Amino acid sequence: MAGLMDRDADTVIVLDFETTGMSPDQGDRAIEIGAVKLEGGEIVDRFQGLMNPGMRISGFIEHFTGVTNAMLSKAPPCEAVMGAFNDFLGDANLVAHNASFDRRFLDAECYRISRAYKGAFACSMLAARRLYPDAPNHKLGTLVAFHQLPNDGTFHRALADAQMTAHLWLVMLNDIRRIHRIDSIPFSLMQALSRVPKNAVPAFLRRLSVSRGERC
Repeated sequence: MAGLMDRDADTVIVLDFETTGMSPDQGDRAIEIGAVKLEGGEIVDRFQGLMNPGMRISGFIEHFTGVTNAMLSKAPPCEAVMGAFNDFLGDANLVAHNASFDRRFLDAECYRISRAYKGAFACSMLAARRLYPDAPNHKLGTLVAFHQLPNDGTFHRALADAQMTAHLWLVMLNDIRRIHRIDSIPFSLMQALSRVPKNAVPAFLRRLSVSRGERC
């Protein structure tokens, strides 16, 4: 795992799930997955799939996501879509906004098909809380507006949210390089940043800048 985490933070899979509810432990299932592959800071591939969870979704979820029961009735089962996604994922590290939510569903759906993934997770929301304390809040839509990130006005659809999260992730990496003069950003650095107490972030980044400068 250490080798995976030490890969550059701009070479990752950014993913997002839409689901029937909040918790796979309560029987909720994925209904859509969207993902983009970043390599060297560029989007090089995309994955999107509606999936039939074998149950009807509520009117709230239909309204919130725009995914309807009629759409899902024609979609392939979760098992088929998740098998294809697991192939797409390979051994890449993963990023999601509010990653604990997406990780729970990825774990649950992979368990159902007896597949595993090798990559580690980082959370763009936790990183953004530390890098942008002046943002009104750290919801994805708010940060998209705060940074004027590319979007087509679509929210709560998996691929659209994954693409916006990818743009946010790259902005954070660029700001770390530009403002804090840290040129090399391994994935493990972004994971560590997400765990640093908010008031300790400036000192944490200063130490990294100094230590990496001394190695040059």
